[in-house]
Amino acid sequence: MKLLRTSHLWIGVCVLATLIATSAETGKSVSVNGYVLDSACAFTKGLKKPISPECAKACAKAGSPLVILTDKGEIYWPIADTTPSSGQNDKLLPFAGQRVTATGKTYARGGSTAIAIEKIGPEASK
Repeated sequence: MKLLRTSHLWIGVCVLATLIATSAETGKSVSVNGYVLDSACAFTKGLKKPISPECAKACAKAGSPLVILTDKGEIYWPIADTTPSSGQNDKLLPFAGQRVTATGKTYARGGSTAIAIEKIGPEASK
């Protein structure tokens, strides 16, 4: 009887966890502030900001995807929400190494967050 109650408890926990995971908002419109830098430096070097705009541009031109890194350390992967999809480096390249405000819909999956950028520009002075 105790084993049966324990298995029911685990089933309930699993169902609740699944509901929470699938109820995460996708396509939610947000504004994100942060640095535009190449993804390799964000991960392998643990940078909090780009070394320089020239470095970020050189990495992007060599094929490294540009990302937006917030002050909280969150990384937003720019994506296209169209099919077929396309790379977003052209949209971010003018801002490589700089702080931006990007507005768009965000999507979360597997611990990563992507943003389909609708508008991007230099961050307003604080």
